[in-house]
Amino acid sequence: MSGHGIPQPFTARRAGPLKGTAHVPGDKSVSHRSLILGAMTVGETRISGLLEGDDVLATGAAMRAFGAEVNDLGEGNWSVHGVGVGGFCEPEDVIDCGNAGTGVRLIMGAMATTPITTTFTGDASLRSRPMGRVTDPLTLFGTTAHGRNGGRLPMTVIGAANPTPVHFELSVPSAQVKSAVLLAGLNTPGETVVIEPEATRDHTERMLKAFGADLSVETEGTTRIITLKGQPEFTPQTIDVPRDPSSAAFPVAAALIIEGSNVLVPTIGMNPTRAGLFETLRDMGADLTYENERIEGGEPVADLRARFSPDMKGINVPPERAASMIDEYPILSVVASFAEGRTVMQGVKELRVKECDRIDAMAKGLRAAGVTVDEGEDWWAVEGLGPRAVPGGSKAEARLDHRIAMSFLILGLATEKPVTVDDAGPIATSFPVFTDLMTNLGAHLERKNA
Repeated sequence: MSGHGIPQPFTARRAGPLKGTAHVPGDKSVSHRSLILGAMTVGETRISGLLEGDDVLATGAAMRAFGAEVNDLGEGNWSVHGVGVGGFCEPEDVIDCGNAGTGVRLIMGAMATTPITTTFTGDASLRSRPMGRVTDPLTLFGTTAHGRNGGRLPMTVIGAANPTPVHFELSVPSAQVKSAVLLAGLNTPGETVVIEPEATRDHTERMLKAFGADLSVETEGTTRIITLKGQPEFTPQTIDVPRDPSSAAFPVAAALIIEGSNVLVPTIGMNPTRAGLFETLRDMGADLTYENERIEGGEPVADLRARFSPDMKGINVPPERAASMIDEYPILSVVASFAEGRTVMQGVKELRVKECDRIDAMAKGLRAAGVTVDEGEDWWAVEGLGPRAVPGGSKAEARLDHRIAMSFLILGLATEKPVTVDDAGPIATSFPVFTDLMTNLGAHLERKNA
């Protein structure tokens, strides 16, 4: 049963060459943070290029519930009149974050050091995901959280009335946990310190500095030590959201595996903590080039040119790259199916606790399509069959996961026989224009009767 209404089965069948330009939506990570930090600023923050998917819209609605004025100005332009650091009011109702794992965890951090009580819930997928990894460090500030068994939503969070600064070391790489702690530190006197043994996406640090936070980062080998001084006065910003590299992954992957394709994906955020997939694809021999590299809004940006790549080879993906591409392993496994030889992905246990167990979901769906997949608790491997050689003719379960649904639809565009996904509805959470964008490039996607 879909958490997004009536299931929307889609079938993808082998397409001719994909051609044209793919304008993917704005970056989801930056969009969430823009709304939250704008709501914590006195004055008006203007945002252009905001991702208007369900996840981000849920975060905007939450910021309204906390007292900020959030206005849709049309065509991806938004205005946020914030209430200042520590200025959140207590919501009158439950905060429903839909499918937004990033949204709910960041919002918990943002309100955790304000003396208000908030109850959070979400769709069936989000309610199944553990929140303890975020609420446990928040209790160090003096916050209290009460949820279902296993630390799951619905959950009530009681903000700390007299928060104390925290010195916290991440046990596993997680930008969500790091960001939640830093956001909680904003309304905490003194210095909050976060130590991450392995770098994760740094959008929060970049954006905190842009808004005026006193934040420093020291590097010792692979370890980053982030120090934040609490209770800053934020300055309203004008934010131009770069286009999402995680969304760009899908038209890029399709172009690489469909014969004769040549697709341009412009204005993609190339933050080093997010670009691991593209580096991996080039290591495999993909014809993927970066054009017009530049800096926009403090973030590196480039136009990506992807062409059909029949000579790709399987590789061992460096485990230290996992944090920079954790959301892209499902679509990487699709590309690996059309490469020659074995692709091994290690250090990816985080995939077990995403919107679903993504390793299990992709392994079962790829096996049904004729691909050999081996897996362990924190690794998996795909035996590539080479270009044009994956049989297909299968049905895949999306499991309420947008990236699983999109990955199997991309698979079906290059298999010998069509691939059907049981429910493409979750795609709206992050990439609401996915089917139109892919169809305009020449993809064959057809909605089926449920």
